[in-house]
Amino acid sequence: MVEKFLLLFSLAPILRGFIAMIVSGAAFPLCGVMVLRLNLVPMRYMLMHGVILGGAVSLAMNLPVVPVSIVINLILIVVMMLFTKNSKFGFNGGSSAAMILSMAAASVIMHIADVPAKDTLSLLWGSPFALTNVDLYVLAALGILLGLYIILNFKNIIALFFNREIAQSLGINVRFHYGVMVCVVALVVALAMKILGAFLIDSLLILPVLTSSVCEGKSSGGIKKLFVRSSIFGLLFSVAGYVLAVMINWPPAATISVVSGFVYILVLIVRKILK
Repeated sequence: MVEKFLLLFSLAPILRGFIAMIVSGAAFPLCGVMVLRLNLVPMRYMLMHGVILGGAVSLAMNLPVVPVSIVINLILIVVMMLFTKNSKFGFNGGSSAAMILSMAAASVIMHIADVPAKDTLSLLWGSPFALTNVDLYVLAALGILLGLYIILNFKNIIALFFNREIAQSLGINVRFHYGVMVCVVALVVALAMKILGAFLIDSLLILPVLTSSVCEGKSSGGIKKLFVRSSIFGLLFSVAGYVLAVMINWPPAATISVVSGFVYILVLIVRKILK
């Protein structure tokens, strides 16, 4: 068993995937806290559709998927922030419109450039085995920047999570920090789509945060502990799921999702019993 493990993890695609799982498992849940606390779940769906559009553009122009997807998602974010500031429906309404237009544009591009739909829609599944060294560098840089941003701006983040108006009255540049966090979410979604795919992205983005919240219960753990616990759960989910997938020859993304979902349900059951 040990020899098989060492042999498999000596292969470059598997080793790159393992490194990516360590980084993403620890970093993505930090972003998930932002998604849930700032109510950015609808926007996340827009960004996932933006990655599909990025895939269509990159395949049509023979460009790398991740950088193109990141650029398109950042453009969508900028457009949303510029044109939905005073909208009655806010960011959620604008993100719904952008989601529809992204898929329409992707469909038109695939038709005009004769891009096979299966190639673009493969982004819905993702694979850590398909990551390149450049993808790892981008992922590592994003993880470091995300961690540094949270550490250096923790008080501002807490204020934004609590109430934007109060944060504004305290002299915090709410629009800047909100924009930074939204852009970070856009970058994470673009990379997570490449690693896990659209259907399984929440296994590292949302489930670790929900699991941490259930463990916290009614105790006053605070945002800091929520960040830390979510990161720990994400790391455990990603590493355990990835190693299990490699050893039993299952799809890594699906296995990670099974592990994270199982632990979340188990924690819910235990919490219910102990009440």
